[in-house]
Amino acid sequence: RFQACVYFASVFQAMSCGIHYLASVFMAVTPNFVCGFPGNVSSVLFHNSSASSIGDIWTLWTSTENYIVVQLENREIWELGQCSRSKREVNLDLAYEYEGNKSVFPCSDGFLYDDTKWKSTVVTQWDLVCDQEWLAKLIQPTFMLGVLVGAVIFGDIADRLGRQRVIWFTSAGQFVFGVAVAFTFDYYSFVIVRFLLAMVSSGYLVVAFVYVTEFVGIKARTWASMHVHAFFAMGIMIVALVGFLVRTWWVYQIFLSIATLPFVLCCWMLPETPFWLLSEERYEDAQKVIDTMARWNKVSTPCKVSELCSVQQDDLASGRTGDDDMSSTKKHNILDLFCNWQIARRTITVWLIWFTGSLGYYVFSLSSVSLGGNEYLNLFLIGAVELPCYIIACLAMDKLGRRNTLIPFLILSALICVLIMFIPQDFNILIILANMAGKFSIGVAFGLIYLYTAELYPTIVRSLAVGSGSMMCRVGSVVAPFCVYLRSVWIFMPLLLVGIMALLSGILTIMLPETLGKPLTNTLVEATEMGRNKKSCSEKTPPAHDGAALEKIEMFGQEKVGTDK
Repeated sequence: RFQACVYFASVFQAMSCGIHYLASVFMAVTPNFVCGFPGNVSSVLFHNSSASSIGDIWTLWTSTENYIVVQLENREIWELGQCSRSKREVNLDLAYEYEGNKSVFPCSDGFLYDDTKWKSTVVTQWDLVCDQEWLAKLIQPTFMLGVLVGAVIFGDIADRLGRQRVIWFTSAGQFVFGVAVAFTFDYYSFVIVRFLLAMVSSGYLVVAFVYVTEFVGIKARTWASMHVHAFFAMGIMIVALVGFLVRTWWVYQIFLSIATLPFVLCCWMLPETPFWLLSEERYEDAQKVIDTMARWNKVSTPCKVSELCSVQQDDLASGRTGDDDMSSTKKHNILDLFCNWQIARRTITVWLIWFTGSLGYYVFSLSSVSLGGNEYLNLFLIGAVELPCYIIACLAMDKLGRRNTLIPFLILSALICVLIMFIPQDFNILIILANMAGKFSIGVAFGLIYLYTAELYPTIVRSLAVGSGSMMCRVGSVVAPFCVYLRSVWIFMPLLLVGIMALLSGILTIMLPETLGKPLTNTLVEATEMGRNKKSCSEKTPPAHDGAALEKIEMFGQEKVGTDK
């Protein structure tokens, strides 16, 4: 009962991470626009259609190459393009085609935007179009850069100051910075506050993953950790819903920020994890948390910290009489992930899977609003399809194995990318369904790689391996927005890149060893042999009756694995 309450309270706030990660898809959208004009308009002409205001023309707008002809009250006639405007030298009867002389002027009177879908966006607020368009394209990459920085900083702080304090700070920070974004006064303050928001959002997601992992028991740990991602996906669905209901960007941002306000008000009730308290030798505080857990769970004989301490002391004593491995573990660095050809090839493959998973995840998510049809429904479905994908991943990885699940879903995502290229652009529903299938398949691979990486490496470099893989994941999330922008070069370029990376990753994964049913390795020699000898004696699993002892020892040998979307 206690663990369930802590789990659902913690992962509830993970929705806010999904919200802020994808908020820019509607907040920074660029609507149709043309140059402004100096004066009051009397009539508007677009091809063969005339109107009294430009707002009536937007429904006919089909291409960025189009222009609008307007006649002002002073009889001047202007041709309005997107990044320039022309004044006709001879003011004859109003006509769309004109072969006479024109004077070309820059858009010094600002721009006119189509507000039929979005009343206001960041782009329209600060005119981030034409020569300022690159600033709009930096909004999502700078946010993802903040995600990278925040994960590194807050992951380290959580180990030093505790998970509880970081959860408090990052939860409050998401609310404060989220609301502050709506009240920024220019583009640069907007980007800076969003960068800070990205840092605390990423910090919360990393620490919350560790937090729930340390509270949830061994039997439920795989499902519990995997479904932190599911709540992230629910945040994406909230973005679609709020975007549909609210069309002004700063109001939209405020509504998204207050969506998880209930957690901010009660997160101070969450306790520190016994794991961290024991690692800091705060035994009395750890005992208080354990006693609270016992009362909630109605356990008559709660665990005693003194008993656990005796287990730890015995373990440490036996370690000192051995070959003093404890001191050697501190000397390992990232070069140990390339100590021999077997491990080096494994590391390159794992890094590629992390990068591809993140790249594909965000390419499918960010590009969903450009698939045609209803962009709000598209994003909602792209988020909703993740919910069953993590269930399938949990079932498949325990039945078929980690590698045997990863390979087909990586290759399937590559095939789907190719399939989408051959679907006619008029078949919007089929394109959306194919993109959902692609997001589903890449989501399975993306969720599975966290556990698989931890199992592929020995204890002495396991945290290093997962940490380096997670860094590659964040690099993929930074690259993904730029990849989506390549649609302007060729509409299928993002899918082509994701497909190539997924196919290459799937082929290389064939050379990885299967880890299902095998105990974790402790040395690089054991990890190397796991890849060479598939029928080694190390495949023997511990007997079932040792579970209680493993639970106690795990209180001191917990391997904490961070996560980041």
